[in-house]
Amino acid sequence: MFYKWLKWCVLCLAAGFANISTADIDPNYKVILLTENFPPYNMSVNDKNFARDNNIDGISADVVREMFKRAGLRYTLTLRFPWDRIFNLTREKSNYGLFSTVRNSDREKMFKWVGPIAQFDSVFLAKESSSIVISRLEDAKKYRVGGYEGDATANFLQKRGFELILSLKDNKNAKKLNQGKIDLWATGDPSGRYLAQQEGVRNLKKVFTFNTSDLYLALNPEVPDEVVNKLQSALDEMRKEGFIEETINSYL
Repeated sequence: MFYKWLKWCVLCLAAGFANISTADIDPNYKVILLTENFPPYNMSVNDKNFARDNNIDGISADVVREMFKRAGLRYTLTLRFPWDRIFNLTREKSNYGLFSTVRNSDREKMFKWVGPIAQFDSVFLAKESSSIVISRLEDAKKYRVGGYEGDATANFLQKRGFELILSLKDNKNAKKLNQGKIDLWATGDPSGRYLAQQEGVRNLKKVFTFNTSDLYLALNPEVPDEVVNKLQSALDEMRKEGFIEETINSYL
């Protein structure tokens, strides 16, 4: 009899804790999500540098929408420019989130993380006609390398002594490469090739892959843990079901 009573108490406590965990999330709580033009992961449907909600498309955008839907959480989604601005806003505002961003040691304590929601390779792209051959990262230092100001790929190279020719928009690097203003373009793959095609720049080739990174949803540290956990659980479920892979294949 005692053991039955003890089992009943344990079950009641467990149910109580579960209810408390759920109740901790205010039903009116809303996450303000920010993103940028980073095709094919997140992008405006009209190619502009400002868009809201349904006017934002891409692999990561579709994944994040589904995450919030399954988690039963409210949000707004805005695409803005430049990257540095939305990155700093997310650090400053208590209920803000940002995607798609790389999770690294420098950023680890700046945010709470949900992911990975996607993956990309950091590469050097060159014109198809280029004779450049790179067998190790250091080989690229003797060339004019273009990068996107403030992004993780550029930061990775700058920390390793690269003097980059930076642009405020990554698609400008495609034009610079095509016009011979840079020899190599440090960018993501497939995002770089996608951007280049949008600019009418083709016949580019990948000459070296120097890093592989997972992309995440970064949340301000003041976002409740319960929110983070519900989103991560939803994402894990989506991955098991094959939702992530299906979404990627629909864009590439």
